[in-house]
Amino acid sequence: MSKAIAKTGAVRALGAMSGTSLDGVDAAVVVTDGERIHDFGESSYREYTDAERSVLRAGLGQWTGPEVEAAAKICDAAHAAALAEFGDADIIGFHGQTLAHAPRLQGTLQVGDGAALAERLGKPVVWDFRSDDVAMGGEGAPLAPFFHFACAKYIGAEQPLCFLNLGGVGNLTYVDPRFDRPEEPGALLAFDTGPANAPVNDLVQERLGIPWDADGKVALSGTVETGALELFLAEPYFARMPPKSLDRNDFAEMVTLVRELSNADAAATLTAMCAASVAQGMQHCPQPPEVVLATGGGRRNPVLMEMLRVSLDCAVKPVEDAGLDGDMLEAQAFAHLAVRVARGMPTSAPGTTGVSASVGGGVVSVPGAETDG
Repeated sequence: MSKAIAKTGAVRALGAMSGTSLDGVDAAVVVTDGERIHDFGESSYREYTDAERSVLRAGLGQWTGPEVEAAAKICDAAHAAALAEFGDADIIGFHGQTLAHAPRLQGTLQVGDGAALAERLGKPVVWDFRSDDVAMGGEGAPLAPFFHFACAKYIGAEQPLCFLNLGGVGNLTYVDPRFDRPEEPGALLAFDTGPANAPVNDLVQERLGIPWDADGKVALSGTVETGALELFLAEPYFARMPPKSLDRNDFAEMVTLVRELSNADAAATLTAMCAASVAQGMQHCPQPPEVVLATGGGRRNPVLMEMLRVSLDCAVKPVEDAGLDGDMLEAQAFAHLAVRVARGMPTSAPGTTGVSASVGGGVVSVPGAETDG
């Protein structure tokens, strides 16, 4: 791996993320040695067009076939365009686009050709982050927790706290910064809490022709249907002990529960389902966290954030209150993880994905050289 970057010291790592909410490609620079965050660099966002989003959406839940191939082409082109804006990165972390995730069945599928991207950009690219974890019995998700641990150290946290990512799917990372390394038992607990923005996005796209409920405006005027909420919380997933993970479409029947409701009531109920699933998940924390720092698009939804504040027993704040960038945290995570992979450090552990032992997943592709796994 040493041919990718220097063996020691901080490097400029560029990470890219395209989440299941299908809004666009986030790209961000982190100056890191793989353990400690030294600084945060520039970032950018490349939004998908409606046509691109439609192609990606058609590939969701598919493992093979023309829809997957078309989605891969969109993913590669969009990432190449977004990452080409950054000229001086030492290494790139390329997550790709998750189309399907069933770790106990078929596995996990992130489309995107990291080797081709490395040749195109002339930089070493780390990609296929999840497959090794799944092969060793892990869920393959979430992968940001090791970065969250570094963030907790960066902001000077001294007591346990949680990072709550509200993307297409919600995921929670419990961090105890009193530990020295993220792979130590007890340092981290992470899992998917349940659906987050994806069901609401799908609802308003289908009914109103808009990609998401901006600022929670649709949900704001609605009333939560408590019967539907109770049926949702009866799903067996919520009784499972973490670590555990979800595919974007695992709760597709949520839309059925709100089918007869008005647009506003349906949006309000789906939003309440997200908040309730987080509240359920918080019960798994080893001890009450000092604060929950929300990241991802959901933190911009005042209706969702208020529901979380009402239902949780601790402060709920956007990560910006701690000096972090909630729009770019996922992209920054894969920049940080890229350095860890290239230097042979673990990127997941039993407490984050349920993997049998700490593992450093990922493939390193270097321009003009053979690919390393």
